[in-house]
Amino acid sequence: MLESFVNNKTIQKRNMLLQAKLFPFFRVIQDTVGNNVFVSGKKQIMIGSNNYLGLTHHPQVKEAAIKAIEKYGTGCTGSRFLNGNLELHEELEEKLAKYIGHEKALLFSTGMQANTGTISTVCGPKDCIISDMENHASIIDGTRLSPASVFKFKHNNMESLESTLENTKGKYKKTVIITDGVFSMTGVIINLPELVKLAKKYNAIVYVDDAHGIGVMGDAGRGTMNHFNVVKDVHINMGTFSKSFASIGGFISGPKEIVDYVKVTARSFMFSASMPPAAVATVSACIDIVQKDKSILKNLWSNVDFMKKGFAEINLDTCNSETPIIPINVGDDLKALQLANFLLEHGIFATPVIQPAVREGQALIRTSYMASHNKEELAVVLNIFAKAKKLFDLPEAIR
Repeated sequence: MLESFVNNKTIQKRNMLLQAKLFPFFRVIQDTVGNNVFVSGKKQIMIGSNNYLGLTHHPQVKEAAIKAIEKYGTGCTGSRFLNGNLELHEELEEKLAKYIGHEKALLFSTGMQANTGTISTVCGPKDCIISDMENHASIIDGTRLSPASVFKFKHNNMESLESTLENTKGKYKKTVIITDGVFSMTGVIINLPELVKLAKKYNAIVYVDDAHGIGVMGDAGRGTMNHFNVVKDVHINMGTFSKSFASIGGFISGPKEIVDYVKVTARSFMFSASMPPAAVATVSACIDIVQKDKSILKNLWSNVDFMKKGFAEINLDTCNSETPIIPINVGDDLKALQLANFLLEHGIFATPVIQPAVREGQALIRTSYMASHNKEELAVVLNIFAKAKKLFDLPEAIR
C-alpha cells in the first residue's frame, strides 16, 4: 500500500533533486534580521519574499500583535460562526471596507480559503465562470469546487475574453469573470479597465484576486481597482494578509448582499477556526501605517525602478513586469535550479519557478522587492546577476 507513495513520480523527482543537491524548496530559515535571513548559518539578502512593504519587523506592528495576545490570548479555538468572533475581527472588517472602498468586508483564515470558499459559493449550477488562464491555484481550486460551468480566456487577452463572453451569452443565469489583479509569477497587471468594460457590455460580475496588488497598487496601497479607478465596477475584491500586511489571512469585499451571503454559506469560512488575535492586530496596524507613512510606498517603487533599470542594463529578460515582482526568464528547469543554488552560494535568497507552476521551457527565478531594501543591498544583487548571466547564458530581453 505504501509503495504507491514511495514510488510516486513526484517523490522520485524530489529524491533525485535532493541527491543532486538541487532541491531549492523548504530551505530552513534560522533567523530574520530586516531584509536578511540566515540559512545554514550564512547571511542572505532576501529577494524571494512577498513582504513588499517590509513591515514584518516594524515596531508598531510587533507592538500591536503583542498587545492583542496579552488581551485575547494566542488563538480563538473556534470558527467565527461559533465562539471565535472577536471584536477585533469586526473592527478590521470595517476598517478594510473603508480602506478598499467597498460596502462590506469579510475575513477568512487564509487567502486560499477566501478564494475557494467564495468562488464555490457565489456560482451555482446554472452559472458560468470565465477565468484567466494564468490565475492563481486558489482560484483554480475554487472553480473546481464550484458547480458552475468553467471557461478560460487567454492570459490578459481582452479579445479572447470577449469571444468567450459572446459564446456563453444567454446560456447561463449568471456570468462571473475571475482574474488576478497582479499575476504572482510575472508581476503583470490585468487590463482591468477593458475587462470592466466587457463585463458591463455582457452584464457579468467581476471578481478580482488582488493578493499581490493590495498594499502595493493604488493610493496608499488600496489595490489594483483603485489604481485604475474602477472600485465601483468590481463586484468582489479578494486580498490576502500574507504579503504586504505582514500576517496571514484573507478577505473579500463588495456589496453587503454578496458578503452577507458568503458569510453564511462559504464552508471554508464557517468550518475553519478564525484568524488569531495577533494576526488580526498586525493587519490593522499595517493598514494604519501605510496610510500615514507615504515614504513606504515611495521607497518601494524607487527600489522597483532601480532594479528594473539595473536588470535592463544587464540585458536580462524580466517578462515585462510592472510591479515589485520581477521575474528573470531562465527557460530550462534544471538551469533555474542551478542558478538558485548559485545565488544562494553568493548570499542571495531567491526562488526558482519550474513546472508545473509554469509551462515547459518557461522556468523563472522569481525575485521580489521590499520598501525596506536599501540601494547598497540591491546593487549587490545586480552584481551577482550580472555574473550569473554570463555563467548560465541567460536569455536576453526582447526589445
